Amino acid sequence: MTTRRRGISLPLPGLPLGQHKELLEAAERLGYTDGWSEDNGLSDPFTMLALAACWTTRMRLGTAIASVFAHGPATLATSALSLAEAAPGRFCLGLGSSSHTIVRDWNGLPFTKPLSRTRDVMQLVREALSGVRVDRALETASMRGFRLGRPVPAPVPIYLAALRPGMLALAGQLADGVFLNAIGPTDVPKVLPVLREAMRAAGRDPAAVEVVSRVLVAPTEDREAAYAAMRRLLAAYLSTPVYRAFHRWLGNDHLYGEMWERWDAGDRRGALAAISDDAVDHLCAIGDVAHCRAFVDRYVAAGVETPVVILFSAGTPTTPELLAMLSGLAPT
Repeated sequence: MTTRRRGISLPLPGLPLGQHKELLEAAERLGYTDGWSEDNGLSDPFTMLALAACWTTRMRLGTAIASVFAHGPATLATSALSLAEAAPGRFCLGLGSSSHTIVRDWNGLPFTKPLSRTRDVMQLVREALSGVRVDRALETASMRGFRLGRPVPAPVPIYLAALRPGMLALAGQLADGVFLNAIGPTDVPKVLPVLREAMRAAGRDPAAVEVVSRVLVAPTEDREAAYAAMRRLLAAYLSTPVYRAFHRWLGNDHLYGEMWERWDAGDRRGALAAISDDAVDHLCAIGDVAHCRAFVDRYVAAGVETPVVILFSAGTPTTPELLAMLSGLAPT
């Protein structure tokens, strides 16, 4: 019988990294199979997983994602070695281009040729993790005379964050898994055929690449506060060039087009007002636990093999409240 996978996005909302021990131990007891870290101003992608490696024994741990711009290939390879040693056989390296906001605005780095940069860094890191000395230059990245100081104790699968056809095709050609983000359950069937076709063209088994996706849920009785907070998140997130292009490719202008127009005009209040309840519901489940569970199940029905639950809250939940959320959404 195939184990039903269910992940959680880390760190949990409002909880400092050092206070996750009790909840991670509980999550593993509840049957959560995965913990995937974020890299968005709350935490770097590696520290949370190093702590989780000490506090769990079975959970698979992955970066979702480590940016190929903000982290060089040698840094990525050595970080992967460290986590592979901390959690032997349990670590996955999730890579991605990230976004203009994180790369260009926050880190002051050029966000150019993201597809080529992702391909090149992924190839260099995979080669370095094999233990050989790497000494070559590719189009957008290079490694000169680099070799890991110790062999990696177990193979490190490389997952790729992918949104539109170029990255999806790259994942189908080279990656062990694909990581989806900011996507609704009805969008998944539009994405997966691109991935599968790339795999067939590369001569790969269409079942060889695992599909992982973040799923936003807000288990709460205070729906009004949750909707207001989610509108603020979506307005900022989906107005970035990467996610705007993604949702336009998906055909979601009817949900977010007016919000983009008002955002571009500098009308931030109007942009928030333009996000309808349907537009929120497309990407997030807000309501009781049963509603949130059903929303997660829709992703699985659409072809996601590992849904990674993002617990969203308009406030700062307490540890008992977070535990109740995890318990209610645990795999069955």
